[in-house]
Amino acid sequence: MGIELVIFIASILFGILLFWRESNSNKTYRFVNKLVNSKELQMKPGEKKGFIYKQSFLPRLVFITFSFLFIAVIIQFVTPVEIFTSFDGISVFCSIVVGTVLGTYLANFVLKSGKIVDEKSESLTDLVSGTIEKGKELLDDMTTKDEVEDVIEEPKTPEQTIQEKKSARERLKDKGYLK
Repeated sequence: MGIELVIFIASILFGILLFWRESNSNKTYRFVNKLVNSKELQMKPGEKKGFIYKQSFLPRLVFITFSFLFIAVIIQFVTPVEIFTSFDGISVFCSIVVGTVLGTYLANFVLKSGKIVDEKSESLTDLVSGTIEKGKELLDDMTTKDEVEDVIEEPKTPEQTIQEKKSARERLKDKGYLK
């Protein structure tokens, strides 16, 4: 179980590296696109789409799975290492595929959040400085000891409250419902 965890973490890092590398240049995808598609169906020069970069989940999973499957088959037949003959080999293979896919999504999240922070950095600095100024004002208000004169109302006697209350008839007359 320990080696699988190490392989899983390494595959996450590999997925991050793979996504970052393809986000900078998609030459391999363009080359395959030129080989497979006719001139009318080929990518436009400004498109950044790649095997992993700007792909939906299913094509990304299929590409990563077939890439690792191709590498595993080569290792199986060229070296004495037998990957697909034991449960451990299949488990490690699945860990590598899942970790790589997870790493690509993690890299996508990091790159997008970095772009958003870069775009909004000016408004964030204004927001932070405004918040700091408001905090200073609040702190100054709390620390200054201005004596506020409390207005204390004298309690009213029951006779005053009765005189101030109007009857229902008087209230209706004031509203104009009665003459």
